[in-house]
Amino acid sequence: MDPLSDVLSLLKPRSYIARGFDVGGDWSVSFHKHEGIKCYAVVSGECWLAVEGVPAPVRPVAGDCFLLPHGRPFQLASDLSLPPVDPIPALRAAQHHGGIAVLNGGGGCCIVGGHFAFTGHHADILLGMLPPIVHLQKESDKAAMRWALDRMMQEMLDPQPGASLIAQHLAYTLLVQALRLHLADSPRGSIGWLFALSDKQIGAAIAAMHNDPARRWTLHDLAEYVGMSRSSFALRFKETVGTSPMEYLTRWRMLLAGNRLTGTGDSISAIALSLGYESESAFSTAFKRVMGCSPRQYTRSGNPAPPSLPPVFADGSSLAAAHFA
Repeated sequence: MDPLSDVLSLLKPRSYIARGFDVGGDWSVSFHKHEGIKCYAVVSGECWLAVEGVPAPVRPVAGDCFLLPHGRPFQLASDLSLPPVDPIPALRAAQHHGGIAVLNGGGGCCIVGGHFAFTGHHADILLGMLPPIVHLQKESDKAAMRWALDRMMQEMLDPQPGASLIAQHLAYTLLVQALRLHLADSPRGSIGWLFALSDKQIGAAIAAMHNDPARRWTLHDLAEYVGMSRSSFALRFKETVGTSPMEYLTRWRMLLAGNRLTGTGDSISAIALSLGYESESAFSTAFKRVMGCSPRQYTRSGNPAPPSLPPVFADGSSLAAAHFA
Protein backbone atom coordinates (compact mmCIF):
# COMPACT_ATOMS: atom_id res chain seq x y z
CA MET A 1 0.00 0.00 0.00
CA ASP A 2 0.96 3.66 -0.18
CA PRO A 3 1.77 5.66 2.99
CA LEU A 4 -1.62 7.39 3.29
CA SER A 5 -3.40 4.05 2.92
CA ASP A 6 -1.00 2.55 5.46
CA VAL A 7 -1.82 5.20 8.06
CA LEU A 8 -5.57 5.00 7.47
CA SER A 9 -5.43 1.21 7.77
CA LEU A 10 -3.48 1.53 11.01
CA LEU A 11 -6.10 3.92 12.44
CA LYS A 12 -8.97 1.62 11.40
CA PRO A 13 -11.55 4.32 10.59
CA ARG A 14 -15.11 3.19 11.21
CA SER A 15 -18.04 5.11 9.78
CA TYR A 16 -20.67 5.98 12.34
CA ILE A 17 -22.98 7.18 9.63
CA ALA A 18 -23.61 8.05 6.06
CA ARG A 19 -26.59 10.35 6.43
CA GLY A 20 -27.80 13.80 5.48
CA PHE A 21 -30.45 16.47 5.84
CA ASP A 22 -32.35 18.77 3.51
CA VAL A 23 -33.51 21.98 5.18
CA GLY A 24 -35.57 24.94 4.01
CA GLY A 25 -36.38 28.40 5.32
CA ASP A 26 -34.31 30.14 7.97
CA TRP A 27 -32.33 27.78 10.13
CA SER A 28 -29.37 27.41 12.46
CA VAL A 29 -28.15 24.26 14.20
CA SER A 30 -25.19 23.63 16.48
CA PHE A 31 -23.26 20.40 16.94
CA HIS A 32 -21.34 19.42 20.05
CA LYS A 33 -17.71 18.38 20.33
CA HIS A 34 -17.06 15.08 18.56
CA GLU A 35 -14.41 12.40 18.35
CA GLY A 36 -12.80 11.47 15.06
CA ILE A 37 -13.39 13.33 11.80
CA LYS A 38 -16.51 14.56 10.07
CA CYS A 39 -16.66 14.80 6.28
CA TYR A 40 -19.57 16.64 4.66
CA ALA A 41 -20.54 17.64 1.13
CA VAL A 42 -23.11 20.24 0.09
CA VAL A 43 -25.37 18.64 -2.51
CA SER A 44 -27.50 21.71 -3.22
CA GLY A 45 -27.90 25.23 -1.93
CA GLU A 46 -25.41 26.86 0.42
CA CYS A 47 -24.91 27.56 4.11
CA TRP A 48 -22.60 29.13 6.65
CA LEU A 49 -20.16 27.05 8.70
CA ALA A 50 -18.64 28.40 11.91
CA VAL A 51 -16.21 26.30 13.97
CA GLU A 52 -15.27 27.13 17.55
CA GLY A 53 -11.88 28.81 17.71
CA VAL A 54 -11.79 29.68 13.99
CA PRO A 55 -12.11 33.47 13.57
CA ALA A 56 -13.84 33.58 10.18
CA PRO A 57 -16.77 31.41 9.08
CA VAL A 58 -16.78 29.79 5.65
CA ARG A 59 -19.61 29.50 3.17
CA PRO A 60 -19.78 26.11 1.46
CA VAL A 61 -21.90 26.03 -1.69
CA ALA A 62 -23.23 23.22 -3.87
CA GLY A 63 -20.46 20.75 -4.69
CA ASP A 64 -18.12 21.88 -1.90
CA CYS A 65 -16.76 19.40 0.60
CA PHE A 66 -15.48 20.17 4.08
CA LEU A 67 -13.68 18.16 6.74
CA LEU A 68 -13.81 18.86 10.48
CA PRO A 69 -10.89 16.90 11.93
CA HIS A 70 -10.36 18.45 15.36
CA GLY A 71 -13.67 17.58 16.99
CA ARG A 72 -14.56 21.18 17.82
CA PRO A 73 -18.19 22.30 18.26
CA PHE A 74 -19.56 23.88 15.10
CA GLN A 75 -22.63 25.65 13.71
CA LEU A 76 -24.35 25.29 10.34
CA ALA A 77 -26.89 27.94 9.38
CA SER A 78 -28.60 29.93 6.69
CA ASP A 79 -27.82 32.94 8.90
CA LEU A 80 -25.24 32.72 11.69
CA SER A 81 -26.98 35.52 13.62
CA LEU A 82 -29.93 33.21 14.26
CA PRO A 83 -29.81 31.47 17.65
CA PRO A 84 -28.72 27.88 16.99
CA VAL A 85 -30.85 24.98 18.15
CA ASP A 86 -29.97 21.42 19.00
CA PRO A 87 -30.63 19.46 15.79
CA ILE A 88 -31.23 16.13 17.52
CA PRO A 89 -34.95 16.57 18.38
CA ALA A 90 -35.68 18.14 15.00
CA LEU A 91 -33.92 15.37 13.09
CA ARG A 92 -35.71 12.70 15.11
CA ALA A 93 -39.06 14.30 14.37
CA ALA A 94 -38.31 15.02 10.71
CA GLN A 95 -39.79 13.23 7.77
CA HIS A 96 -37.23 11.07 6.01
CA HIS A 97 -36.72 10.55 2.32
CA GLY A 98 -34.55 7.46 2.36
CA GLY A 99 -31.47 8.44 4.34
CA ILE A 100 -32.21 12.18 4.11
CA ALA A 101 -33.98 14.00 6.96
CA VAL A 102 -36.25 16.76 5.60
CA LEU A 103 -36.58 19.88 7.79
CA ASN A 104 -38.82 22.90 7.24
CA GLY A 105 -40.02 21.41 3.98
CA GLY A 106 -36.49 21.15 2.57
CA GLY A 107 -35.36 22.76 -0.64
CA GLY A 108 -32.88 25.26 0.80
CA CYS A 109 -29.69 23.36 1.53
CA CYS A 110 -28.95 19.64 1.36
CA ILE A 111 -25.88 18.26 3.11
CA VAL A 112 -24.66 14.66 3.27
CA GLY A 113 -21.66 13.17 4.95
CA GLY A 114 -20.10 10.76 7.35
CA HIS A 115 -18.69 10.73 10.86
CA PHE A 116 -15.61 8.55 11.21
CA ALA A 117 -14.24 7.26 14.47
CA PHE A 118 -10.76 5.74 14.63
CA THR A 119 -10.68 2.42 16.42
CA GLY A 120 -6.89 2.24 16.15
CA HIS A 121 -4.66 4.26 18.45
CA HIS A 122 -2.79 7.45 17.59
CA ALA A 123 -5.38 9.27 15.46
CA ASP A 124 -3.33 12.43 15.91
CA ILE A 125 -0.75 11.20 13.39
CA LEU A 126 -3.36 12.18 10.79
CA LEU A 127 -5.78 14.60 12.44
CA GLY A 128 -3.03 16.67 14.05
CA MET A 129 -1.71 17.56 10.60
CA LEU A 130 -4.97 19.09 9.38
CA PRO A 131 -6.39 22.56 10.04
CA PRO A 132 -9.71 22.93 11.95
CA ILE A 133 -11.58 23.25 8.63
CA VAL A 134 -10.53 21.71 5.34
CA HIS A 135 -12.75 23.44 2.77
CA LEU A 136 -12.53 22.10 -0.78
CA GLN A 137 -14.17 24.48 -3.24
CA LYS A 138 -12.18 24.49 -6.48
CA GLU A 139 -14.14 23.34 -9.53
CA SER A 140 -11.53 20.66 -10.22
CA ASP A 141 -11.94 19.38 -6.64
CA LYS A 142 -15.70 19.23 -7.03
CA ALA A 143 -15.36 17.31 -10.28
CA ALA A 144 -13.07 14.77 -8.58
CA MET A 145 -15.69 14.06 -5.91
CA ARG A 146 -18.84 14.33 -8.01
CA TRP A 147 -19.27 10.65 -8.91
CA ALA A 148 -19.03 9.41 -5.31
CA LEU A 149 -21.33 12.20 -4.09
CA ASP A 150 -23.97 11.54 -6.78
CA ARG A 151 -23.89 7.81 -6.12
CA MET A 152 -24.14 8.36 -2.37
CA MET A 153 -27.26 10.53 -2.88
CA GLN A 154 -28.81 7.85 -5.08
CA GLU A 155 -28.25 5.20 -2.40
CA MET A 156 -29.81 7.46 0.24
CA LEU A 157 -32.83 8.60 -1.75
CA ASP A 158 -33.71 5.20 -3.21
CA PRO A 159 -32.42 2.62 -0.72
CA GLN A 160 -31.87 -0.85 -2.12
CA PRO A 161 -30.61 -3.91 -0.22
CA GLY A 162 -27.18 -3.06 1.13
CA ALA A 163 -27.68 0.69 0.63
CA SER A 164 -26.48 1.60 4.12
CA LEU A 165 -23.19 -0.22 3.66
CA ILE A 166 -22.62 1.20 0.19
CA ALA A 167 -23.35 4.73 1.42
CA GLN A 168 -20.83 4.31 4.23
CA HIS A 169 -18.14 3.13 1.82
CA LEU A 170 -18.89 6.04 -0.49
CA ALA A 171 -18.58 8.42 2.47
CA TYR A 172 -15.17 6.86 3.16
CA THR A 173 -14.25 7.39 -0.50
CA LEU A 174 -15.17 11.06 -0.16
CA LEU A 175 -12.99 11.32 2.95
CA VAL A 176 -9.92 9.81 1.25
CA GLN A 177 -10.48 11.91 -1.88
CA ALA A 178 -10.77 15.05 0.24
CA LEU A 179 -7.49 14.23 1.98
CA ARG A 180 -5.84 13.73 -1.41
CA LEU A 181 -7.10 17.07 -2.69
CA HIS A 182 -6.07 18.88 0.46
CA LEU A 183 -2.60 17.40 0.11
CA ALA A 184 -2.40 18.53 -3.52
CA ASP A 185 -3.54 22.05 -2.63
CA SER A 186 -1.34 22.53 0.44
CA PRO A 187 1.03 25.49 0.22
CA ARG A 188 4.70 24.89 -0.41
CA GLY A 189 6.66 24.73 2.81
CA SER A 190 4.03 22.78 4.80
CA ILE A 191 5.88 20.43 7.13
CA GLY A 192 4.91 16.87 8.00
CA TRP A 193 4.82 13.36 6.56
CA LEU A 194 1.45 13.93 4.85
CA PHE A 195 2.65 16.99 2.94
CA ALA A 196 5.98 15.36 2.18
CA LEU A 197 4.14 12.79 0.07
CA SER A 198 3.68 15.46 -2.61
CA ASP A 199 7.48 15.71 -2.97
CA LYS A 200 8.32 13.07 -5.57
CA GLN A 201 11.62 11.97 -4.07
CA ILE A 202 10.80 12.30 -0.36
CA GLY A 203 7.42 10.68 -0.95
CA ALA A 204 9.19 7.77 -2.67
CA ALA A 205 11.52 7.38 0.31
CA ILE A 206 8.60 7.32 2.76
CA ALA A 207 6.80 4.77 0.57
CA ALA A 208 9.93 2.59 0.47
CA MET A 209 10.16 2.56 4.27
CA HIS A 210 6.46 1.72 4.56
CA ASN A 211 6.72 -1.06 1.99
CA ASP A 212 9.67 -2.74 3.72
CA PRO A 213 9.96 -1.56 7.34
CA ALA A 214 12.10 -4.58 8.29
CA ARG A 215 14.87 -3.71 5.85
CA ARG A 216 18.03 -2.34 7.44
CA TRP A 217 17.70 0.99 5.72
CA THR A 218 20.58 3.41 5.93
CA LEU A 219 20.67 7.05 4.94
CA HIS A 220 22.86 6.08 1.99
CA ASP A 221 20.36 3.39 0.86
CA LEU A 222 17.41 5.78 0.93
CA ALA A 223 19.29 8.58 -0.81
CA GLU A 224 20.45 6.19 -3.53
CA TYR A 225 16.92 4.79 -3.88
CA VAL A 226 15.52 8.22 -4.75
CA GLY A 227 18.53 9.40 -6.77
CA MET A 228 19.88 12.06 -4.42
CA SER A 229 23.15 12.66 -2.64
CA ARG A 230 23.11 11.65 1.00
CA SER A 231 23.52 15.19 2.31
CA SER A 232 20.86 16.69 0.02
CA PHE A 233 18.43 13.93 0.85
CA ALA A 234 18.95 14.24 4.61
CA LEU A 235 18.44 18.01 4.48
CA ARG A 236 15.31 17.92 2.32
CA PHE A 237 13.77 15.09 4.34
CA LYS A 238 14.28 17.05 7.56
CA GLU A 239 12.87 20.22 5.98
CA THR A 240 9.75 18.55 4.58
CA VAL A 241 8.96 15.87 7.16
CA GLY A 242 10.26 17.61 10.27
CA THR A 243 12.49 14.78 11.42
CA SER A 244 15.38 12.69 10.11
CA PRO A 245 14.77 9.64 7.89
CA MET A 246 16.00 7.22 10.57
CA GLU A 247 13.81 8.83 13.23
CA TYR A 248 10.82 8.58 10.91
CA LEU A 249 11.56 4.91 10.20
CA THR A 250 11.87 4.07 13.89
CA ARG A 251 8.59 5.80 14.75
CA TRP A 252 6.78 4.04 11.92
CA ARG A 253 8.13 0.68 13.06
CA MET A 254 6.95 1.37 16.62
CA LEU A 255 3.46 2.31 15.42
CA LEU A 256 3.28 -0.98 13.55
CA ALA A 257 4.60 -2.82 16.60
CA GLY A 258 2.07 -1.16 18.91
CA ASN A 259 -0.76 -2.17 16.59
CA ARG A 260 0.41 -5.80 16.60
CA LEU A 261 0.98 -5.87 20.35
CA THR A 262 -2.62 -4.88 21.04
CA GLY A 263 -4.28 -6.49 18.02
CA THR A 264 -2.60 -9.87 17.61
CA GLY A 265 -1.24 -12.67 19.72
CA ASP A 266 2.25 -12.33 18.25
CA SER A 267 5.13 -12.54 20.70
CA ILE A 268 7.42 -9.60 21.30
CA SER A 269 10.36 -11.51 19.83
CA ALA A 270 8.40 -12.33 16.65
CA ILE A 271 7.36 -8.70 16.23
CA ALA A 272 10.92 -7.53 16.81
CA LEU A 273 12.30 -9.85 14.13
CA SER A 274 9.56 -8.90 11.66
CA LEU A 275 10.56 -5.23 11.99
CA GLY A 276 14.25 -5.76 11.45
CA TYR A 277 15.55 -6.00 15.01
CA GLU A 278 18.09 -8.73 15.72
CA SER A 279 17.18 -9.04 19.37
CA GLU A 280 14.17 -8.50 21.59
CA SER A 281 16.24 -6.27 23.86
CA ALA A 282 17.22 -3.90 21.02
CA PHE A 283 13.59 -3.70 19.94
CA SER A 284 12.40 -3.09 23.51
CA THR A 285 14.90 -0.28 23.98
CA ALA A 286 13.72 1.46 20.80
CA PHE A 287 10.07 0.85 21.67
CA LYS A 288 10.42 2.39 25.14
CA ARG A 289 12.27 5.40 23.75
CA VAL A 290 9.49 6.15 21.23
CA MET A 291 6.37 4.93 23.03
CA GLY A 292 7.31 5.84 26.59
CA CYS A 293 6.86 2.36 28.03
CA SER A 294 8.06 -1.19 27.47
CA PRO A 295 6.28 -3.50 25.00
CA ARG A 296 4.85 -5.55 27.88
CA GLN A 297 3.55 -2.44 29.64
CA TYR A 298 2.04 -1.27 26.37
CA THR A 299 0.27 -4.60 25.88
CA ARG A 300 -1.17 -4.51 29.40
CA SER A 301 -2.22 -0.88 29.21
CA GLY A 302 -5.76 -0.13 28.12
CA ASN A 303 -4.71 3.37 27.07
CA PRO A 304 -1.27 3.24 25.46
CA ALA A 305 0.84 6.37 25.28
CA PRO A 306 0.62 7.82 21.75
CA PRO A 307 3.72 8.51 19.71
CA SER A 308 3.28 10.52 16.57
CA LEU A 309 4.66 10.98 13.14
CA PRO A 310 5.78 14.60 12.88
CA PRO A 311 2.77 16.95 12.54
CA VAL A 312 2.51 20.61 11.46
CA PHE A 313 0.84 22.37 13.67
CA ALA A 314 -26.73 0.03 10.29
CA ASP A 315 -28.95 2.53 10.45
CA GLY A 316 -32.66 3.26 10.81
CA SER A 317 -34.41 6.58 10.47
CA SER A 318 -34.93 6.71 14.24
CA LEU A 319 -31.14 6.79 14.62
CA ALA A 320 -30.49 9.47 12.00
CA ALA A 321 -30.21 12.32 14.47
CA ALA A 322 -27.68 10.58 16.68
CA HIS A 323 -25.83 9.45 13.59
CA PHE A 324 -25.55 12.91 12.04
CA ALA A 325 -24.60 14.68 15.25
